[in-house]
Amino acid sequence: MAGQQSKIYLGLLNGIAKRQYYGNEEFTDDFLKSELFPESSEDEFQSVLRKFKNLLKSLVSADMDFNQLEAFLTSHKKKRDGGLTEEQAAAFTKFWKNNKTKIHESVISQSSWNNTLKSMSWRIDVKGQAKNIEQINTPTAIVELQITNTHGKKEGTDIVRFEMDEEKLGHVMRSLEEIEQQIQSHVS
Repeated sequence: MAGQQSKIYLGLLNGIAKRQYYGNEEFTDDFLKSELFPESSEDEFQSVLRKFKNLLKSLVSADMDFNQLEAFLTSHKKKRDGGLTEEQAAAFTKFWKNNKTKIHESVISQSSWNNTLKSMSWRIDVKGQAKNIEQINTPTAIVELQITNTHGKKEGTDIVRFEMDEEKLGHVMRSLEEIEQQIQSHVS
């Protein structure tokens, strides 16, 4: 019976994930209850569903690795009211091992509205000839960006190349530092 319970909980997690993260609207609350919890009352089912949704949301938002997952589940097993059973924790562990990467990719895909930067490479060149003598032997940054379009009708990768002198490169570096500081202030 314990193995059967674990399968039911795993099914519930899969149903929640398919609806929340993969956009499959067929997995309604009524469908999940009728398929997985037909003998349970509506209140019992809603309680388990709410708990599983909240815990799954925590896993996804933290993008937990497996050490974090183990500590997280252990803390929830120790809770007296509304804590996880061993079968529920086992279902979460199995589910997360099988779905962590797919859910992460789905969340990233859903949160990007436009083109995404696939890769960036750069090098520093020194000009050997130029119109003005002052420009000879000045360093120039050559930058290549691979930009992927995953939305809309046109899918593919574009390559953008450009060069920057020392002043423009310094400006870009300062802008990136400001962006990093903004991100850090929102994360902490």
